[in-house]
Amino acid sequence: MSAAPVEDLLARCVASWYPGATGVASAVRLSGGASQETWSFDIVHPDGHIGAILRRAPQGYGAAPARAAGLNAEAMLMRLAHGAGVPSPEVLHVLEAKDELGVGFIMQRIAGETIPRKILRDEQFATARPKLARQLGGILADIHGLPLLQLPELRRMTAAAEIAELARDISSFNWPRPVFELALRWLRDHDPGPSARETLVHGDFRHGNLMIGPDGVRAVLDWELAHLGDPMEDLGWICVNSWRFGEIDKPVGGFGSREDLFAGYEAAHGMSVDPARVKFWEVMGTLRWGVMCCGMMQRFREGPDHSMERAMIGRRSSETEIDLLRLLAPRA
Repeated sequence: MSAAPVEDLLARCVASWYPGATGVASAVRLSGGASQETWSFDIVHPDGHIGAILRRAPQGYGAAPARAAGLNAEAMLMRLAHGAGVPSPEVLHVLEAKDELGVGFIMQRIAGETIPRKILRDEQFATARPKLARQLGGILADIHGLPLLQLPELRRMTAAAEIAELARDISSFNWPRPVFELALRWLRDHDPGPSARETLVHGDFRHGNLMIGPDGVRAVLDWELAHLGDPMEDLGWICVNSWRFGEIDKPVGGFGSREDLFAGYEAAHGMSVDPARVKFWEVMGTLRWGVMCCGMMQRFREGPDHSMERAMIGRRSSETEIDLLRLLAPRA
């Protein structure tokens, strides 16, 4: 779909709910998959342009992935988070049928950087990097503290269900994966059982979904995989080695320590961290990413998507196998 029709529809949509808006400009598609698109645009207003983002599943597109919370639920979560002081873009409008833009929402555009290489290496982030792990711990505590009764309907996920799902995926590849099988056995043997505390889990709290500025974290993005479960899952996921981008000695995103992450989490609301559970979810997250990479490679081989991006991500499954062996190696 070209930019012009979307820009025309956005202009009509925005005029219906943003007082004084005279149109939109600079509509450009940032990304898009099989079921969702992201567009950046400016709301034209006499007082100055307002940066905005459209996140949508256009009419006629297929259903969202099975694990996805859904765009309407995502908008509700972001509004709840923003209202509670979590750094999250303000949702300006949830799309209606009359907007003819599909299912989705419009949110404010936040300035900052999401590209890991720049965040980990550019001088402008040098002051922020040492503070990020502790800051992210506090943000996760805030997310996990959002009241359950105010949340939209979300799927519940347990470790046992996740293990069973990964086992089915691995079996479907029809290709030997001994390291993945070893990790599955370890996870079954070390499953800590249901968490005594069930909370909202962001589900994808990592580089790429964190908007960073020279002052630190500015926004948590992409709540698509949010669900109910063990809060330690989010802390384990951000420690997965794949999100360190070469800075393997700094477990939290390649910029910080687990100790700082945990300290920030516990200082925020006095909720304790269980390091053993975090380790369990780090192993789970590493295996999950490895399985996702294998799925990319399978789609590249079998079609219909033969893009180089699929192949490049698919080959990273070997990196997760090395990570799993390091995680599961007996400590001296």
